Formats: sequence, C-alpha cells, structure tokens
Amino acid sequence: MVKEGRNKEDYLFFEGEKKNQAKSPLLIFYPGALVEPESYSIWAQDLAKNGYSVAIVKMPLDLAVIGGNKADKIKEDFPDSDYVIGGHSLGGVMASRYANKNHSDSHLKGVFFMASYPDKKGTLKESAVPVLSITATKDKVLNQKAYEEAKQYLPERTEYVSINGGNHGGFGSYGEQKGDGEAEISNA
Repeated sequence: MVKEGRNKEDYLFFEGEKKNQAKSPLLIFYPGALVEPESYSIWAQDLAKNGYSVAIVKMPLDLAVIGGNKADKIKEDFPDSDYVIGGHSLGGVMASRYANKNHSDSHLKGVFFMASYPDKKGTLKESAVPVLSITATKDKVLNQKAYEEAKQYLPERTEYVSINGGNHGGFGSYGEQKGDGEAEISNA
C-alpha cells in the first residue's frame, strides 16, 4: 500500500514502494505557476506505487520563478540520493535553470518537462543527462512557437513524447485553465 503524501515544510513527499534491490532516483517536481502542489498528487502516488519517491516542491506564492533553488532543501534531506528534476509549465523552466546551475552534481540523473521547455538561462544543450519533453495534443496554453524555438537549448538526444488527447491542465488536477483546449482523456 502506497503511503499518502507526507506534508513537509517545503514539499509534499510520496515515498516509493520498494520494488526490487535497485534504488530508483528521487523525482523532484516544480509545479506550474499558481498551481498548488497537491494538484499533482494523482500521478505522484502512481509513481510511488511503482517504486519512485516524489517530492513536489511548495513554491512561495505558488510561483517557481521566486523559488528556483527550493530543490536544495530536498537534496539536504536526501544527501545520498540520485535525482531527476523537472516541472510543469513555468515550473519546468525553473527546474531547467536549477539543472543548468547544478550540471556537475553527480547525483543529477535527468531532467523532464511537462508542457514546458528551457530558456537560455536553463540551457541543457551540452548536458550529459537524459532529457524528456512531454506535451499534449490538446494543449492550447503552451506557446508552440516558443516551444519549438526552445529546442535549441535541449540536447539532440532529447526524447519527445506527446499525450494524444491531453491538455495543459491535465498534467495536474486543478480544473479547467483559461485558454486551454478540451481534453479527450481523463488524468485519473
């Protein structure tokens, strides 16, 4: 049975079930702008059931742009853990900046984007870690032109995945978002 997320001072923590001897990296997640961390609990619980511990960062005023170094606290709490970092929308931008600043950290094992992309300050072009970019076909919030232009800041070996029928708000569970497309799938 997966434990419910534990409410820590700086993050929500979902402890991964022990599935085998191999230790999975910790997943550090930066939420989208003005989105409460609890909105990402559904998939965090699913990842925990599959052996991955997840820390969803609590951002000041729910804005990753003013809490870009919040992953430091999680790394302090888990000093020997390998980790991957990423985020949704603006959270992904700030997560890439964090990864860029910490590119020499031997515990950093990957970066992921959910309806997001890096900016110049968060370039991962020369990064040796794997990068995953996830988008959704009904997302009308993600600026597609900026997304395409931002690919210059990603390594050539970046893996791109598109969720057919998903929308921007579907990466979390926070309801409809103004200007978003209508999802053809559920996020549950």
